[in-house]
Amino acid sequence: MKLRRLLKAALGSIGRNRLRSLLTALGIVIGVAAVIVMVALGRGAQLRIEREISALGRNMLTVFSGASMFGGVSRGVGSMPTLTLADADRLREDATLLAYVSPSVRTGAQAVAGGTNWPTSVYGVMPDYLDVREWKVAEGETFSDREGRAGAKVALLGATVARELFGESSPIGERVRIGSVPFRVIGVLSTKGVSGFGADQDDVVIAPIGAVLGRLTRPNAPIQLNLSVAAFDRMKDAEAEAREILRLSHRLGEAEEDDFTIRSQADLTSAATATTETLTLLLGGVAAVSLLVGGIGIMNIMLVSVTERTREIGIRLAVGARGRDILLQFLLEALALTVGGALLGILLGLGAARLFELGGRFQTAPEPGSILIATVVAVATGLLFGIAPARRAANLDPIEALRHE
Repeated sequence: MKLRRLLKAALGSIGRNRLRSLLTALGIVIGVAAVIVMVALGRGAQLRIEREISALGRNMLTVFSGASMFGGVSRGVGSMPTLTLADADRLREDATLLAYVSPSVRTGAQAVAGGTNWPTSVYGVMPDYLDVREWKVAEGETFSDREGRAGAKVALLGATVARELFGESSPIGERVRIGSVPFRVIGVLSTKGVSGFGADQDDVVIAPIGAVLGRLTRPNAPIQLNLSVAAFDRMKDAEAEAREILRLSHRLGEAEEDDFTIRSQADLTSAATATTETLTLLLGGVAAVSLLVGGIGIMNIMLVSVTERTREIGIRLAVGARGRDILLQFLLEALALTVGGALLGILLGLGAARLFELGGRFQTAPEPGSILIATVVAVATGLLFGIAPARRAANLDPIEALRHE
């Protein structure tokens, strides 16, 4: 009963000064809202990066050819043709942890159909490439392994190329000249959209590697190997197995370095998510500073309130109230301000995160954990900064308080 009366008195005091109470809690409102929005933006960015990397093939390993030297300067990974189609066959036969293996070679070319042309990227691959990339055929069909090896002049168009060359018409069965080589269109790939680096993933043509290598590229153009691991939790084991098989295929001695480079999508995902997690923590930390400012604001206003209500406190003490009752009342006022401010902050933060997402430029993912932590920290901050005013009120001398004008 005593606690209920004290709480009622605390809420009554807040209610008599609604505007001041709202302004007092404003720092807490902004602090909680800022933490929620910043964490939601950071988590949204992390999910977007993970989704875009997964679109390339979540369980994917990529093997690049070695680096060539010219005039003592390295031309970078993939500039020396150290990988062969035989390496892909060797991996396909000997590897136990790989689900799919496809060699690939890339070049740029002009695609021409009728009176329309379009510059695009051409990939020469084997049929497993679509499984490695987790890429579906939206219309038509893909080529067979036999056609891939024989170099059949058939092609699958990305959605962008199909639209630019044929508009709304179906390109299946139509002829497309790529460079100087005619191809028959047998399929259209499903839409993948724009990558995180701004590249249009649908602006591609996919054809058998035998039809691209040597016809659209030089015969000894460097190729890369695209591997799909059967189980995501075996990525490291699969990478080690592929490295061992390729070293045996290339007859490299123990003291010799690899003449190829293996890169894992898991490593790329881990690096990207680690960066966004760090950024999210920094943003959340900066936003949390406003909670500290809000707590200081509560302490200042509560100190002013103690001064204004000195005579009231003196009367309460004179009629039998104890110092701890006064202490508890002022702590309840601080608690009510922070809880109310935290609730308003949650609503404001969720609303702001939703507006960011509706704007179309950001993806947000509000975290229940961040909401809970922001609320707990806000309440703890309010109580912490409310202790000094409450102790000051509780320690007032009743006689001096009654004399206060």
